[in-house]
Amino acid sequence: MLTLVFAAIAVGMVLPFIWMLSGSFKNSADLFEYPIRWIPKVWNFDNYKKVWSGSVPFSVFYINSIKITFFQVVGSIVTSALAGFAFAKLKFKWKDGIFLIYLSTMIIPHQVLFVPRFILFDQMNLVNTHAAIILPGMFTVLGTFLMRQFFMTLPNELLEASKVDGAGYWRMFWQLSLPLTKPALVTLLILTFTWHWNEYENPLILLRSRNLFTIPIGLSSFSDETGTDYPLIMAASVSALGPLIVIVAICQRWFVEGIANTGLKG
Repeated sequence: MLTLVFAAIAVGMVLPFIWMLSGSFKNSADLFEYPIRWIPKVWNFDNYKKVWSGSVPFSVFYINSIKITFFQVVGSIVTSALAGFAFAKLKFKWKDGIFLIYLSTMIIPHQVLFVPRFILFDQMNLVNTHAAIILPGMFTVLGTFLMRQFFMTLPNELLEASKVDGAGYWRMFWQLSLPLTKPALVTLLILTFTWHWNEYENPLILLRSRNLFTIPIGLSSFSDETGTDYPLIMAASVSALGPLIVIVAICQRWFVEGIANTGLKG
């Protein structure tokens, strides 16, 4: 019975996406016909042609999003893994207090930082550049927390044995601990990729030139231009979802394992 309930919930969540995919191949007149025609009567591929070859092609937004998200994800993984290992396995003064203060920054509303961040980047002449989006995104409190919790599941005896053999902290981190945290790294990769790929507010505030727009901003601008041409908007939305679906499909197994194992200790 419970399986049927969850199956019904899953179908209910997937149906809007199926309707959007179907609608992206329809004409405007066929989109709102009732009952819903899930398979288009006439397949209209011109919607995708218009999306990808408009006044500012969608490929520009794609390249910008890929560039920004790549550096943010790589930066987040590197900084979170290093900080997580330090907080979990190293001994230094006020370690728990520093971690608690760092973790408490999660309760600060994201919107509170918009004005001071804009002023800071304006003084650094970084407004209307991708660097203003990339630099803050390379650090994540949630990522540090996830990596710390996972590193704490590793037995201390393993690190002590390697220390006896002459391994330093860097070798213990890079060659011994990090390879064992693959599920946590994949979990962090999916979470940060999804967050930054869909990020809307920071690019909206810090970017001015249209050729610098990311996909969420470009999609909003595209929607304003096309007005009520919903098949075009759906074609653009389906295009924006592609990388997310690919990343989650490839990394799903490690993602589930990482979520299940994070927080078992500490």
